[in-house]
Amino acid sequence: MDSPVVTRLFRQLFRHHPTCQLRRNLATLAAALRDPQLQDHRRPQRRSYVSRGRSGSGTGTPESESNWQQRSDVFQQDMSEEFQRYPMVTAMDLRGRKERPRRQVVIFTPGEPFDFHSLYDELDFHALLSRRYVEFEDSLDAVSPCETRQLWYTPTELFRPYYGEAIARYLIANYKLTTYPYYDLIIYEMGAGRGTLMLNILDYIRDVDPAVYDRTKYRIIEISTQLATLQHSQLMQSSAARGHADKVEIINQSIFDWVQPVPSPCFFLAFEVFDNFAHDILRYDISTRKPLQGIVLIDENGDFYEFYTPQLDPVAARYLRVRDVATDGRYKVPYPTTRLGRWLAAQKPLAPNLSDPEYIPTRLMQFFEVLGRYFPAHRLLTSDFHSLPGAIKGLNAPIVQTRFQRQPVPVTTPLVHQGYFDIMFPTNFQTAEATYQAITGKLTRVLTHEEFMRRWAYVEDTETRSGENPLLTWYKNASVLYTV
Repeated sequence: MDSPVVTRLFRQLFRHHPTCQLRRNLATLAAALRDPQLQDHRRPQRRSYVSRGRSGSGTGTPESESNWQQRSDVFQQDMSEEFQRYPMVTAMDLRGRKERPRRQVVIFTPGEPFDFHSLYDELDFHALLSRRYVEFEDSLDAVSPCETRQLWYTPTELFRPYYGEAIARYLIANYKLTTYPYYDLIIYEMGAGRGTLMLNILDYIRDVDPAVYDRTKYRIIEISTQLATLQHSQLMQSSAARGHADKVEIINQSIFDWVQPVPSPCFFLAFEVFDNFAHDILRYDISTRKPLQGIVLIDENGDFYEFYTPQLDPVAARYLRVRDVATDGRYKVPYPTTRLGRWLAAQKPLAPNLSDPEYIPTRLMQFFEVLGRYFPAHRLLTSDFHSLPGAIKGLNAPIVQTRFQRQPVPVTTPLVHQGYFDIMFPTNFQTAEATYQAITGKLTRVLTHEEFMRRWAYVEDTETRSGENPLLTWYKNASVLYTV
């Protein structure tokens, strides 16, 4: 694919590759690696050349404009006939399927919390982190060797317990300012990983404000049965943690299956969750600026082919309407907006007749709709990446990567073997904030990660002897959105 190591990796992954004949929405293929029920991914080829399909779609669209097949630098086989024959499936259709291989990600834990005061500077911290990273994976390989293990680390684990304590201070202060003592402090967390943030928050509330702790209820919404079991194990593994058992409820289901109204005031936490939400891909007709939605065809050999259709599915169409209203029509687009710009773009050699891709956060919109419908009195606190280095081509495009023999392997397409690659999207917080406000009717504020931590963390706890502070500098590309 992109390098010899990628070629080796793909040979290994596809050694027992199952075959299938499917068309599917690109939202399916962009589903998060961390979602154990949606293991499909996506993204177009590097250079866009597009040709019209040969057959009509049966929806009244002229035959010559019914679908458009994505082209790369080397023109691919024309799959228009197969596009008409293969059945269409969506993410919901694939939730129960087991044919495709899938692998659960491992979350790195560094062991004992770092003693930042004993470290000279950030380089010293990075060196120590690297050693613990190797030791952690060595211990995993001693039990079950794996060349393609997906291993992540999070700020919650790196800066334990200080990161969680900053969140706890925010929760206590805002709880006391709003609903205390009339309501309990109810906390929902989605995507809780190993449960470390939960333990750090509960430890802090218990130690600092027993009166608030007595009224605290912590509920984790976890789609993964494996992680739900791990979180319960974390809760019960020490005497200190066991003291929280009556405070915690682990709800093993998807937030998108939620149907029980929660009328009580509550806080809803979602940290590094948006980056793995499914997105849809659009391209725009350069001449008309009309959007076309991407669809992927998977042939009998497991090869991927992209098509674009002017028939948007209801979720993508609703997102475009909501975004337009929420932002008053002011948002970035992947094509020139002026007549001169479009003319200049058309003069380029082999100029494509469709724009660069745009990845739209349809699943994020649906998450906001769940909050607005079933958690009307919630206050959202979320943090995620507003930019990602090494992203593939396109507006709001993700990074796509895996690990092979402990080395990161970036690739340039999301059309990859499901379950073995991580696809992470940046969040446009300006648009996300406007969308959230339009759907829920709530007011919000956005801060950088550093601004939020300076406000709520005891930053001296993570300061090195040189005065450098990894808690403030390691997540410069992250932002925090919260309800006010």
